[in-house]
Amino acid sequence: MAATRTAAPAGAAPLVAVAILSLAAVGAALISQHTFDMQPCPWCVLQRLIFVAIALVCIVGALIRSSGARAGAGVLAVLLALCGVAAALWQHFQAAKSASCKLTLADKILNATTLPSVLPDVFEPRASCADAAVSLFGVSYDLWSLALFVVLLVIASRTWRARR
Repeated sequence: MAATRTAAPAGAAPLVAVAILSLAAVGAALISQHTFDMQPCPWCVLQRLIFVAIALVCIVGALIRSSGARAGAGVLAVLLALCGVAAALWQHFQAAKSASCKLTLADKILNATTLPSVLPDVFEPRASCADAAVSLFGVSYDLWSLALFVVLLVIASRTWRARR
């Protein structure tokens, strides 16, 4: 009788790590929101969406045995992480200083996905950008998010090096 293989294919470890870290970030955001009443702004929610997209890309890439597919998932994860870096930087330097962040690019992207109406507890913005400018251990959430996107970018880029 053949044993069933439950472990991820060899070389998939960076993708699995990125997926776990991305989902942990969303989990932390949801705990902050629903337990500590730290309501998200559109830019916060957009970053959640990017973390979820990164996790999905990495999970699919980790499940496919082809090193080319894993490298492709790594490339997509890096590109999405760069989008996350841009969103976090925009939130920190622009949006957090604005009393209103209605009808920004973040709002338009979220509304185009319809996720705020399908999963409002996860993807509905509930605060202005200025109101959502909170910190954890003295560091603003947008900077935590930025740091994690950079970490994800570095780890995901390892899928390219593993292929060479």
